[in-house]
Amino acid sequence: MSAANINIPDSTQPRVVIVGGGFGGLTLADKMSKMNFQVILIDKNNFHQFQPLFYQVAMAGLEPSSILFPLRKLFQKRKNVFIRVTTVTKVDTRHKRIHTLLGELHYDHLVLAIGADTNFFGNEKIARKAFSMKSVGEALTLRNKIFYDYERAITTMDYKERQGLIDIVIVGGGPTGVEVAGALAEMKKYIIPKDYTELDTNEIDIYLIQGGDCLLKGMSVEASQKAEEFLKELGVIIKLNSRVEDFDGKHVHIKGGEKIQANKVIWAAGIKGNTVAGLPEESIVWGGRIKVDRENRVAGVENVYAIGDIAYMEEPDYPKGHPQVAQVAIQQGKNLAYNFKLQAKEKPFKPFKYKDLGSMATIGRNRAVVDLPKFKFQGFFAWIVWLFVHLFSLIGMKNRVFVFINWVWNYFTYDQSLRLIIRPKNRIEKEETPS
Repeated sequence: MSAANINIPDSTQPRVVIVGGGFGGLTLADKMSKMNFQVILIDKNNFHQFQPLFYQVAMAGLEPSSILFPLRKLFQKRKNVFIRVTTVTKVDTRHKRIHTLLGELHYDHLVLAIGADTNFFGNEKIARKAFSMKSVGEALTLRNKIFYDYERAITTMDYKERQGLIDIVIVGGGPTGVEVAGALAEMKKYIIPKDYTELDTNEIDIYLIQGGDCLLKGMSVEASQKAEEFLKELGVIIKLNSRVEDFDGKHVHIKGGEKIQANKVIWAAGIKGNTVAGLPEESIVWGGRIKVDRENRVAGVENVYAIGDIAYMEEPDYPKGHPQVAQVAIQQGKNLAYNFKLQAKEKPFKPFKYKDLGSMATIGRNRAVVDLPKFKFQGFFAWIVWLFVHLFSLIGMKNRVFVFINWVWNYFTYDQSLRLIIRPKNRIEKEETPS
């Protein structure tokens, strides 16, 4: 059955609808496009986003286009793949249909790869006023705010008001928070003195606030300690065992009564699963994730699967679910594609088993931490490994070349050429109109 608004042709091939063009969804669509299935890939954007480098867009180190890849370009020669840019509003598991903003669509198999969003833990005020980086649009918004505040700071004579404009608080000591803190510290050291000569960089304070007792929880003790050491060398003020309770747009309030003046808070303290209506309540577990079995089948429904960050799967080595990282999504996408191939041959599914390939984080130039299954190392060599892993994980040769050129240029010139404030006209007028 086809839907007129979505305009998907009928086919004798089984129809697999994949919701989400992230790492998991894109991997699955790519594998299944080479098999005897009609593949429908649905995403609210017409491009894939390389999330690990969002922070470099926000810090003006990379152009947005260099970490994005058009979905249609990837599947230009795959005639059994159809891409629709829309939002799924509801799943009707009884009638095997999904409801979207474009209309309804029937499926034989539905795969939810809808990922996760920022978790503000119910604090609506922080959600309204803090900055997150779960999309390239949010990264650009943060970049605009950082540089616009520097422009305002050079004309602000009042010391306290100026501090609010130039100081930045990062909440969350995971890989994103650590990498953002390192990038901001390097900007303070190398970029601001050249671009904003009127500013005293000694006035700029960068805070990294972590609720736990260590950075990079989940990585090795050596990685955690070295990351903290690297950040302190760069001048980042680290506050462990500190929990942010509120942010009013001017001050960050920490449990215990401490208050930090800052107009900008970058929130990297947690994620929660994106939601879609229609799934049984018992299939939704903590963190908004969807409970699945070892074959990625959603609990309580038939022919519906979930992969990636949204999927909560228990296996012996991961009794509390897998880490919400790209490698899990990619491996689950590959395994599910293989299982669909087995199903077509009337063979049983292969249970998923996650193979941990390691984790890493970079803290500015020449500094990184890498945990591999058999080796752990930090410093310059770890930084080189981080660069090459991320470079070759990008989709598209052009993107790899552009990112590599940017990185080489930035490394040898200690400069970036992307410090542009790009805002809609109505936003410019609003911000520049005296209150």
